[in-house]
Amino acid sequence: MGELARVPVHPRRLIFLGTPDLAVPPLEALVAAGFEVVHVVTRPDTRRGRGAAASPSPVKVAAERLGLPVSHTVEEAVALGPELGVVVAYGRIIKRAALEAVPMINLHFSLLPRWRGAAPVERALLAGDAVTGVQVMQVEEGLDTGPVYASRTVPIGPRATLAGLRAELVDVGTELLVETLRAGLRDPVAQAGDESYATKLDPAELELRWSEPAEALDRIVRVGGAWTSLHGRRLKVLAAEPAPTTDAARAWAPGERHGVHVGTGDGVLRLVTVQPEGKPAMAATAWANGSRATDGERLG
Repeated sequence: MGELARVPVHPRRLIFLGTPDLAVPPLEALVAAGFEVVHVVTRPDTRRGRGAAASPSPVKVAAERLGLPVSHTVEEAVALGPELGVVVAYGRIIKRAALEAVPMINLHFSLLPRWRGAAPVERALLAGDAVTGVQVMQVEEGLDTGPVYASRTVPIGPRATLAGLRAELVDVGTELLVETLRAGLRDPVAQAGDESYATKLDPAELELRWSEPAEALDRIVRVGGAWTSLHGRRLKVLAAEPAPTTDAARAWAPGERHGVHVGTGDGVLRLVTVQPEGKPAMAATAWANGSRATDGERLG
């Protein structure tokens, strides 16, 4: 095997690899900054149901709006002879042959080597990290192992949600990407520290297991998709927050509900917004007042 292509200091002719919504602002910013994006690569169109029309990725929609050629194969883009590939949440492993032909950098949404992989923002929030960040790094064959050109930290607020934190990271990362390319890609620094991996979330991880502490359950809710069950039917928990633990609440079993307050393994979680199965989202107080549940019943 040959060596990976050398990263140029001041590349202007780029290809862009990305798929979801969060990759759209960096693409738009590169074009607005005057970089020549000669081709965009994204995931193939997907069907969300039987008989449904195939839907293009958000990046494909943006590329077509910007008048950029777009395809679903890296090889087609590499053949155009770009100076650099810019990768943002592409969602697929890039083969070594492509990296030998064209150097690539990646905008990653964590402080590497913490949270390498597909879901760094989700994992940072679930773990209760106090800070995260964005980095511009060189793409290697390994999973997010390349040296780092630029980095910026972002604090995680005590009530941060996945949507809000992700939006902040995209804003900071987009600015960092353009600034770094304009300044020049010089002397990247090898990653240092303890490694951790951000695997995609399994829906089972979003079930509220009431034996866990209230603070941990609150973080699951803030990631989005949290759920529990009552009377054999699913109850989505869209918003919640830890609540003061009264003397009476200390005797509650995990999952025991009193109004909108639920006992946990440590502390009390107050339900704010819920969505019963087959019904629209509603205030938890309205649900508690109108449901067939009685105080003392257990969720989950």
